[in-house]
Amino acid sequence: MKNPMLEVQNLSVNIQGKIIIENISIGVSPGEVLAVLGPNGAGKSTLFSALTGERVPVKGQVLINQQPLSEISDNLRATQIGVLPQSSALSFAFSCYEVVSMGRIPWATGKDKDAEIIKQAMKQVDAWHLRDRIYTSLSGGEKQRIHLARVIAQITTDNQQVPRLLLLDEPTSALDPSHQHLTLQLARQLAENNTAVLVILHDFNLAARYADKIMVIKEGKQVVLGSPIEVLIPDLIKKVFDIDSQVISHPTYHVPVVLLG
Repeated sequence: MKNPMLEVQNLSVNIQGKIIIENISIGVSPGEVLAVLGPNGAGKSTLFSALTGERVPVKGQVLINQQPLSEISDNLRATQIGVLPQSSALSFAFSCYEVVSMGRIPWATGKDKDAEIIKQAMKQVDAWHLRDRIYTSLSGGEKQRIHLARVIAQITTDNQQVPRLLLLDEPTSALDPSHQHLTLQLARQLAENNTAVLVILHDFNLAARYADKIMVIKEGKQVVLGSPIEVLIPDLIKKVFDIDSQVISHPTYHVPVVLLG
């Protein structure tokens, strides 16, 4: 196992005097996909904002390659850490190609190389056909894919020895089932190319299919962290999400399949 690219140690976050996240500890290494699950209001987005440096914890720390997040250089943040928030506001009439090209701003790889990377990223998210469309004219799902392509373009490098980190906050929320799977297949592929991936999800079965580990949080506290087969069990799903379920094994992938109700 490689050293963690992302390490969270006893993290607690307060908002207006209220504890939203309490004593969260996780590690994600290149080659791994960690999915974070929890009911609405569990603190998932607050955790995400602490991982990206948007919120400062009152206790604990976030380490990137064993360095405190606050000490990470702007260049490393820009070229090795890709962040896709739950929503990305952009009101200017840029083409989709121009939006994705923003991901290459930190690099000095040249126009031709950048164009190659931008095209590849857009193809990976099934958005190359949107390249000349005005971003503001897109559907919610199309916008989500364009921003994912931008983030992928941002952390793409020919040097596979350089570890990268990809943080995704509900990247499938506006997508149809086909593109949900495409997005997480892409996250899985990036993990296999020296990237540590943390993704916040709501879908048990997407997490089971694509994640190596799942962390479940409720009321800001870590309930469990383990493999999908360890985590996705009816008793825990009932306890955390207050819904009855049955869990069977997928006939092809041999991962848990959660049947609700």
